[in-house]
Amino acid sequence: MALRVKAEERDGWTVLHVSGEMDLVTSPGVRQHVHDAVAEGRRSVVLDLSDVRFCDSSGVGVLIAARRLMRSCTGRLRLILPAQGAVDGSHVNRVLAALGVRRLFEVFQDLDAAVDDTARPLSA
Repeated sequence: MALRVKAEERDGWTVLHVSGEMDLVTSPGVRQHVHDAVAEGRRSVVLDLSDVRFCDSSGVGVLIAARRLMRSCTGRLRLILPAQGAVDGSHVNRVLAALGVRRLFEVFQDLDAAVDDTARPLSA
């Protein structure tokens, strides 16, 4: 399955809806979208990974690199990783937890919570 990234603006946040598979071939596309947002001056980015069905180590590497980039420009990065839903929750959530890096990210259940500055992230 190919990777697709659709961008939108919501309440001052750049939201990148990612769907498909994040692997060695496709995950650089996500990295490029994050870099493009930063180059355009956007400092608040949400990666909606609800529809990502597969993520390997290169995809995790892209997420960690995106976090590092956003921190380096005093930006904010939030992830949407639903705990419930398609096949017992988010594949990416399970991968990040298994690798012990889930705690590095601000994770939210849905888009409304992710763009709400008063909402608290889900616990790791």
